[in-house]
Amino acid sequence: MRNRITASLAIAAAAVIATAVPASAAPADKPQVLGSWTQTSASSYQAWVSARANQGAWSSYDFVWSTDYCSTSPDNPFGFPFKTACARHDFGYRNYKAAGTFSTNKSRLDEAFYADLKRVCATYSGASKTTCDSTAWTYYQAVKALGKTAAVDSGASA
Repeated sequence: MRNRITASLAIAAAAVIATAVPASAAPADKPQVLGSWTQTSASSYQAWVSARANQGAWSSYDFVWSTDYCSTSPDNPFGFPFKTACARHDFGYRNYKAAGTFSTNKSRLDEAFYADLKRVCATYSGASKTTCDSTAWTYYQAVKALGKTAAVDSGASA
């Protein structure tokens, strides 16, 4: 009887170990969540802003939230608040780099960054809007041209 109980316990223990998920494993939907937060739409941007404000709720996903904002460029050029757009861009670059899928997502991340900047500029009018749009275009062109090198070499976005 004792051997049967021991054998049953050993089988049960083996079954638990075989089905156990390591504590550090991110949820299976991590790629989908990352993708949903890095699209060009305003709703994607708002979902990311909300998640960023409540990072603890997403801790099991092991996202990289660090940012240097607009890197070596001003975060608020000419007073235009680009800082949050730069932070989301960093989020996309750093997390897709960590996932090993940066090169296939870089173009969309840069487009999302530009869409975020244009949403900032849409709050202005006249000469201020023109200046903001021009500055946004310059930032976008910079990340298109230099973003990959910066992300690969130092982990920064641009």
